[in-house]
Amino acid sequence: MAPAERASPTRNVTADDVAVAAGVSRWTVNRAFKKDASISSASRKKVMQAAAALGYVPDLHAASLASDRSYLVALLVDDFANPHKLVMMERLTRILRREGWDTLLVNTLDRDDAEPALLNASQRRVDAVILIGMQFDDEMLKTAMGARRIRKLIIFARTSRNPDTISIAVDDVHAMKEIARYVAGRGYRRPMFVAGQRTQSAHLKRKETFFTCWRDRFGTEPECISVATYDPTLSANAVTGALAGRTRDDLPDILVCENDALAIGAMDAVRHKLGLRVPQDIAVTGFDDVPQADSMTYQLTTYRQPLTEMAEYLVQVLESRKERDFSRLFRGEIVARDSA
Repeated sequence: MAPAERASPTRNVTADDVAVAAGVSRWTVNRAFKKDASISSASRKKVMQAAAALGYVPDLHAASLASDRSYLVALLVDDFANPHKLVMMERLTRILRREGWDTLLVNTLDRDDAEPALLNASQRRVDAVILIGMQFDDEMLKTAMGARRIRKLIIFARTSRNPDTISIAVDDVHAMKEIARYVAGRGYRRPMFVAGQRTQSAHLKRKETFFTCWRDRFGTEPECISVATYDPTLSANAVTGALAGRTRDDLPDILVCENDALAIGAMDAVRHKLGLRVPQDIAVTGFDDVPQADSMTYQLTTYRQPLTEMAEYLVQVLESRKERDFSRLFRGEIVARDSA
């Protein structure tokens, strides 16, 4: 193949230019950029080399109009104070990109913003909408599906009661049973549960499961406090307000937190606002295993979600053309560290 000359910046490079430079047909160029097209590795390599030399990229919008797929998904995210959202976004976008899928990121600011954002995403000719957050209730999901623009509406890392959605999440019931056994097995008897916001559709079953396990085993009701969002600062304030002024005998011996964002805030409160030690005075557990959990500052005992496995399954769901119930629960593992 002769060396390709880069086209003038005043003229758009076309597939015909690449075909001439690579010594192949225009049809071969088009197939080289299609994810599932049948083409030899040698031909694809020639096309890609010529395209790189010419600075050619295909018009994805035009290509999607000629196909029944865009290979574009909308990723709607809220609650950026929760560090686990960034971990999920990194894992999802990396695996989606590796498998030939692009993402449109939409930041949903609050409950009032979530529905317009969802409907707006549905107008972008995306193959699916993936929801990561708490601002999605049953009425909103019903409205979005009623528009008939969303092929697949996927709730990631939570479960949904809406029958038209696909839930890809950790098995919260199994996970919290494991955590309850772990807490009881380490001799803790006065737990306080630190919960997040209750939602109607995108739901976690962590609090309910832990309470049921504790009542069944010990016949007592754990204490509980709630935090409006998964924000470490709000969690620290809530824990301080709940525990300040108590005698040592009246303190919980462990804070079981619904996720790591709440647990990190709880640990900060115990140490820096209450002047107590973790775990000697009050132990702490989390859920998610965010990167900070393994830092020397926190060494947080937590539950690790299998995000890579969940993201790879999501790609399988996207690529399948079958009509069936794709919802699936995954099991993770407890990661024991110094905090409990």
